[in-house]
Amino acid sequence: MLKATENVDHGKTTLLDSIRGSAVATGEAGGITQSIGATNIPIDTIKKVSKQLLEKFKFKVMIPGLLFIDTPGHEAFASLRKRGGSVADLAILVVDINEGFQIQTDESLNLLKQFKVPFVVAATKIDRIPGWFPKEEMSFSDSFAKQRDDVKDELENKLYRLVAQLADRTFESERFDRIENFTKQAAIVPCSGVSGEGVAELLLMLAGLSQQFLKDKLQISDIAKGSVLEVKDVRGLGTTIDVILYDGR
Repeated sequence: MLKATENVDHGKTTLLDSIRGSAVATGEAGGITQSIGATNIPIDTIKKVSKQLLEKFKFKVMIPGLLFIDTPGHEAFASLRKRGGSVADLAILVVDINEGFQIQTDESLNLLKQFKVPFVVAATKIDRIPGWFPKEEMSFSDSFAKQRDDVKDELENKLYRLVAQLADRTFESERFDRIENFTKQAAIVPCSGVSGEGVAELLLMLAGLSQQFLKDKLQISDIAKGSVLEVKDVRGLGTTIDVILYDGR
């Protein structure tokens, strides 16, 4: 189970929208998530989006899928963590590669550190880098190879600004395809929710980390365990609760 967290307007919902192939982001006021929600990404979707990379690296996806928890901000995430304990096994820290860390990014990062949640950094909005020529739904690696040298340099400068900012906050990190030890370094995946570039690598990175480090948590027990995400009134239904069942049947 994954938690997506970000600074406001850094592209989290658009990125998740790109992954699930819906138009949810465009229906939100101001592009800001209005409620807690969860999206299941089944294995078939992961295979479809990452087909070329799976064939290229001969990687087999063994997990049943990925469950993304999408919340409106760091306060909701803190409440979720307190109510559900270790509900999130991994997190995606979404950062606009052009803006870098903001106040809410630090608040989200502190929560991840406090609850010891491993995370991957999604460096979004690469399509807004000056001179970048978007390649719709192409992998980051292939798209990057087709950019001009000066644009590549600009992306590298922005990416290593993130590396420096993470280092200032006691986290070692590197671009995902340059990491030597995933237990010591956080992976940064440049991507765009608008063009879909880098989404394939992001999904593979999350699937790979899940398979390698969360094997025990993939086993389902007979005792049901869950976490209440939200209690709300729904017209025609009355009081309802949104629950994540993360173990048991």
